[in-house]
Amino acid sequence: MAMTPLLDGPGIISPACGPLLKLGAPLSFWGGVDPATGRIIQVRHPECGRSIAGVVLALPATIGSSSSAAVLLELIRNGNAPAALLLVEPDAILLIGCVVAKEMGWPAPPAFQITAEAQAALTPGIYSFAADGSFTKTDT
Repeated sequence: MAMTPLLDGPGIISPACGPLLKLGAPLSFWGGVDPATGRIIQVRHPECGRSIAGVVLALPATIGSSSSAAVLLELIRNGNAPAALLLVEPDAILLIGCVVAKEMGWPAPPAFQITAEAQAALTPGIYSFAADGSFTKTDT
């Protein structure tokens, strides 16, 4: 299975590797993630308290806010960003954070679109992604 890169072009997509964190509910980056720690702080979220830093973050959906890009940018600046983003539906505002980070010379996580069915079929492990959306998985 291949995933579609959501941002494409020279230097935009870089390889990524990390353990899978598949979220059980949509997430709001604004007010839902602490950019200083990378922890999910959305109190009613099933993964509240878990860190998104360095993981392959599989999001069933995002809860929109025009500040999501700024929160992702802060996560990147603080070294607490996910290794990669797997989105069922593209979130243009969130992805702006990746674009701005790249413009600033910071290592932004690659973002890929994945179907809900394919996301549901992902199993725990370490995932390595290539720029074309192909990936390999190792068991943990």
